[in-house]
Amino acid sequence: MQRPEAWPRPHPGEGAAAAQAGGPAPPAQAGEPAGLRLQEPSLYTIKAVFILDNDGHRLLAKYYDDTFPSMKEQMAFEKNVFNKTSRTDSEIAFFGGMTIVYKSSIDLFLYVVGSSHENELMLMSVLTCLFESLNHVLRKNVEKRWLLENMDGAFLVLDEIVDGGVILESDPQQVIQKVNFRADDSGLTEQSVAQVLQSAKEQIKWSLLK
Repeated sequence: MQRPEAWPRPHPGEGAAAAQAGGPAPPAQAGEPAGLRLQEPSLYTIKAVFILDNDGHRLLAKYYDDTFPSMKEQMAFEKNVFNKTSRTDSEIAFFGGMTIVYKSSIDLFLYVVGSSHENELMLMSVLTCLFESLNHVLRKNVEKRWLLENMDGAFLVLDEIVDGGVILESDPQQVIQKVNFRADDSGLTEQSVAQVLQSAKEQIKWSLLK
C-alpha cells in the first residue's frame, strides 16, 4: 500500500523552503522568534474522524491518539464540537487547540480533526474523500438510515483512508476499488450471509425444542 507523505503546514522563514526541497530545516538564528520555525513533519496527521447525526449523537468515530483517552472525554468533545459547528455555514473550525473541518449531509455531520498546525486543505481532502467514498457505498444516500444499515462498509472506507492517524489515500476512486476488493476477498456475498444467519436461527430453534 502506498505510504503517504508528511504534510506539515509551512511557516514563514527559511524552514519552509528547506521543507519543500526535502532537506532539513536550518538551525534557528539568534533572536529568531520560535513561532516562525517550521513544525516538525509528522505522518500522524489525523487525530480523529467522526460522524454525528443532526442531534449531535455519535454514529461512527475513530480516535488515533490519546488526546481524548476515555469514551467520556470523546463524547464531551464531540458534543462541544457539534454545538460550535452545527449552526454555522463555515467548513473549518478551531477548537481546543485543534483544526476541525466538517461537512453536513441531510441528517449527518462529518468531521475530520487535526492538530492546530495542520494544513486545512489537507484535512479537507480527507473529508472530501470520506464523503465521496461513502456517497458511492451508500448509493448516493449519505444519511443516517443508510449509514446505520451499511456501517461495516463505512468503517472499511475509513480504514482505507486513515490508518492509525496516517493518511493512506485521498482519492475516492482508489478507496472504492480497495473496499470492493476486500469485500470480494471476504467471500461473503449477501446471499451467503443470509444463509449463515438462517442456519444459526435453525440451530437455535432446534436447541430450544430439545
